[in-house]
Amino acid sequence: MESLILDGRQTIILAILVLFLGKFLTGKIALLRDFNIPEPVVGGLIASIVFGLLYAIFDLQFEFALGVRDELLIAFFTTIGLSSRFETLLKGGAQLVILLMLAAFYLGIQNGTGVAVATLAGFDQLVGVIGGSVSLSGGHGTAIAWTPIFRDDHGIALAGEIGIACATFGLILGGLLGGPLARFLVQRHKLEPDSDAVQTIGIEHDGELIPIDYQRMLRTIFVVFATIGIGIHIDLGFDKLGVQLPTFVSCLFAGILVTNFVPRLFPKVAMPKPEQSRGLALISDLSLGLFLAISLMSLQLWTLADLGFTILLMLSAQVVIALLWSGIVVFRAMGANYDAAVMSSGYVGLALGATPTAIANMTAVTKLYGPSPKAFIIVPLIGAFFIDLANAIVIQLYVGWFG
Repeated sequence: MESLILDGRQTIILAILVLFLGKFLTGKIALLRDFNIPEPVVGGLIASIVFGLLYAIFDLQFEFALGVRDELLIAFFTTIGLSSRFETLLKGGAQLVILLMLAAFYLGIQNGTGVAVATLAGFDQLVGVIGGSVSLSGGHGTAIAWTPIFRDDHGIALAGEIGIACATFGLILGGLLGGPLARFLVQRHKLEPDSDAVQTIGIEHDGELIPIDYQRMLRTIFVVFATIGIGIHIDLGFDKLGVQLPTFVSCLFAGILVTNFVPRLFPKVAMPKPEQSRGLALISDLSLGLFLAISLMSLQLWTLADLGFTILLMLSAQVVIALLWSGIVVFRAMGANYDAAVMSSGYVGLALGATPTAIANMTAVTKLYGPSPKAFIIVPLIGAFFIDLANAIVIQLYVGWFG
């Protein structure tokens, strides 16, 4: 096998081309637009298929600079934090608690579904846990982290392959199904966004003229990078206390602190305001789009070929349950309004894929139907922090029961 190693610059160039492809196809194919399929998902999925064919035909494998992808994720969550006002957080306080409880309860449903399918198919019941919250709600990182335990302690030789496969297809399906669910809910219930809401994420940059100038953009870039520095130091502080958090979570918290306290403590400091700063929204969209493009185009689909039947059984059941839970339970519990529809689309991405997938789903929906600032606060907080803590407890319980 021959490997073609791309550095950071080359990875970014290819990711931009993938985004252009997704944008072009979404612009030309009405079905993709109508069902709110995110542009990075469209382009990234096609790119991963092309790279899979190159591997199958020419035995050529592309290796990308994934460190660049991780930096983009940090930049994106920093802009989410900088767009978060305490007023909005307080408005979503009760809903945040409700969605947290629903998400924690769903982890048990997800594992129960996986165990049931594994039992019916004659697999070890722990395979169902791997194909449940370990790989879907947990994503690639959780699947990799738990692989040695399932493989070495419980004798599941293909634990790593099953976990990565489920996480990979979950990422794809989460990005493909969230938009159509929101479209169904919006049209069925004739929902409309709050007339006073302001779009700060997912702005259509090809549409109306956006007032971005040199001074504003330079100030916004400075604030984003300075906030990332604060987030890194917060992360180091947590490490000293023995608390392990992803760096992007610390940067999300840093953004919330900076955007809420700096204007109060230093009123003369010119800060980018979420309701006015198109530069902040632009950085957010670019970071998220490039992150997803790199994530999807780097998927090694050929590693999943030998696990097709196992994965198909589990994912089919998980997709049905996730759509029903999001479209009925989450939608009604969140208020059965437009914000609830946007959060339901994000929750599908969260339950099957990852937090960035959830954000991409909600971005695609709000581009078409209108803003939902509350959704962009509640869903990321659940997905970026709370759900990982709850998932660790739930996984331990299921391993204890079926191990």
